[in-house]
Amino acid sequence: MKPVVDLKKLIGAVVAASALILAGCGSDDSTAPKIDETAPLKVGVMSGPEADVMKAALDKAKADSGLEAELVEFQDYITPNVALSDGSIDVNAFQHKPYLDSMINDRGLKLAAVANTFVYPIAAYSDKLESLEQLADGGKVAIPNDPSNEGRTLILLHHTGLIKLKDVNDLNATPRDIVENPKGLEFIELEAPQLPRSLPDVDLAFVNNTYAIPAGLTPEKALLVEGKESPYVNLMVSRIDNKDDPRIVKLVTAYQSEVVEQTAHDLFKGGAVKGW
Repeated sequence: MKPVVDLKKLIGAVVAASALILAGCGSDDSTAPKIDETAPLKVGVMSGPEADVMKAALDKAKADSGLEAELVEFQDYITPNVALSDGSIDVNAFQHKPYLDSMINDRGLKLAAVANTFVYPIAAYSDKLESLEQLADGGKVAIPNDPSNEGRTLILLHHTGLIKLKDVNDLNATPRDIVENPKGLEFIELEAPQLPRSLPDVDLAFVNNTYAIPAGLTPEKALLVEGKESPYVNLMVSRIDNKDDPRIVKLVTAYQSEVVEQTAHDLFKGGAVKGW
């Protein structure tokens, strides 16, 4: 004899099971990070003039929208992304896309660009030379050793004809990728903050604006300056999970304003180019 199926009980069991499944799916939303819009927004920047530019943006954001924020200053290019990733800060503004991409690829950080800020052209300075033509055979050239900025510098040198790279479009190029070096230049790879201090010991040093301006190095004193058409526009970056934070939206609106553009122009002596 075939068992008798109670249809009402069967339907009830299916409905109950479906409710449990839906409840389980809904619980995923409860694990999403909660954003406290009343808490101060923690903003990471590099110490120096970039911090002063951000202070102008935070002042405007507070005046325009009541945004409360805390500025967190860093001395190197690695820590701001690590601090952002672990939640110590909510957003940072110091890096261009090639560098961000390299950090994401190398370290698996879940970060996202939320806005453009400025292009800060890299430039070559010298205490010994008045022009690139005076760079002698075997000259010592100091370059940044951080990912992408090193390639950025070598690509700039490639376009001057002083060297030839295996692939001029390789943003991660290093001195090992130089295939022609007619002058036999010696490349000295240094941490970015050390580059201004290296000038007495080298013939040429490529310095980021972050460290050039505090050292009294302005674009007018440079022997070679990256063009304004540079794709290395700096970014404001958040984590993927907080990229829609309303506080960040308020900060972006304030940052991309005329008053901040003028502040950057004054602080960087014309060496900051609006990127939005």
